[in-house]
Formats: sequence, C-alpha cells, structure tokens
Amino acid sequence: MRAEDQIKLDVDRANRIGFNEAIYAETKSVPQLTRILEQAASRREPLLLTRLTGAQYAALSAGNKQQLDYDPVSRTAFFGVRTRGTARPRVAVLSAGTSDAPVVLEVTRTLAFHGQGSVVISDVGVAGLWRLLERVKEVRDFPVVIVVAGMDGALPSVVAGLVPGLTIAVPTSVGYGVATNGTAALHAALASCAPGLVVVNVDNGYGAACAALRVLNTAAGQRPDANTPAEQRTPPEPQRS
Repeated sequence: MRAEDQIKLDVDRANRIGFNEAIYAETKSVPQLTRILEQAASRREPLLLTRLTGAQYAALSAGNKQQLDYDPVSRTAFFGVRTRGTARPRVAVLSAGTSDAPVVLEVTRTLAFHGQGSVVISDVGVAGLWRLLERVKEVRDFPVVIVVAGMDGALPSVVAGLVPGLTIAVPTSVGYGVATNGTAALHAALASCAPGLVVVNVDNGYGAACAALRVLNTAAGQRPDANTPAEQRTPPEPQRS
C-alpha cells in the first residue's frame, strides 16, 4: 500500500476541541500532500498547512496551488479559505526582533485561519527596552499575549511581569553560539520567575496560537469553528503595526 493511501483526515477535530486539524507538511511527500488536499476538497474542509517548503509548494499541481494562500516566510498555507473577516483582535504578538518574523507569522496566520485577529508589535527586545515600555499600556488590554524571542530569551519574562493577560513564550532558534537552536531561550522561559508564564517548544508558533485559541474559546464558553460550515468561515487578516 502506498503511503498516500493510508491518509485519513481528522474531520471531527473541531467538534472535539474547537479548531481544525492542521497538516504538518515538512516531512510529507508531494503525493501525500496531494492526497490530503483531495480529501479536504471532497469534504469542502478548509485546511491549515504548516512548514510547507517552497520546493513542496512548487511541486504541487497548478490546480492545487490556485486553491492555496501560501506565505513563504512562515511556510504556512490556507487551503479552501478565500475571504477574510474583521473580528476584533484579542491577541497581541510581540517579537524581540525582525529575525523572529517567520515564527511571528506562523502565529498570526494560525490565528487568522481560525477567525482570530491579532496585533503584531515587533522589535521590542530587551536590548532596547524603551520600545516595549512605550506600548505596555496598549499590550495590557489584551487577554492573551504571545511573546516570540530568541538569543537570551529574556523578553517573555519581562512582559509576563508587566501585563495581566495570559503570556505565552515562544523561544526561537535565533542567536549565536549557545543560543543556537533556541536552547538558551527555551531554558530561560522554563526557568522564568514570572508567575504563570506558559512556554511552548522552540519555533512553535503554531502551538502558541493553538494555546491562545483554547484559552479564548474556553473563556467565551464556545467553540467558534465547531458548528460553522466550512464555506462560511471567514478568518481575518492579522493587523500589523
């Protein structure tokens, strides 16, 4: 049996946990990805694909590429989603530097796919702390704050000590020497003295966005995607500052 013949999408996931299955594309062959998209199309099921490389995207058929909203920076793609809504953003996404942009975009596009708006505040790392302090009052209004930082990974602890909302740290693999691969940033977040700081794995913007979705859906007492037909879902574009 071919590997692509063993694929079975988890189409009921939204009814169980409040948001759809995502496809981790990086380790899949083009025939496997093609079969996944065929299954999704037959069910009119929108899909979020993560870690879809440029080479994989280029190798897909023209028909499949026409149905994909592909972002090469975050390596994410929306399948079967064409319209955008204007939901009020409830998530602030802070990044230490522009080198963290691929992870930041993975966060915001995951949120957008599921109908959640976000506001991005970039380049507020601790090396220029005044830039963060200029916007703390604004950030404090958000129920969820996702902080993306590499190198020494100090920014999540600083933010978690300044704002009341749930703070989620996303360590990134940005940096020299011992910071390489995100180990230093991950350990810094795990060892943080800021109470209640939540930590996801290195470069896992998708995981951070899903954690935010779980919290927001639970707080609202609803699962926004669970009972909405696929063709009616209208995720918003993230707002950037």
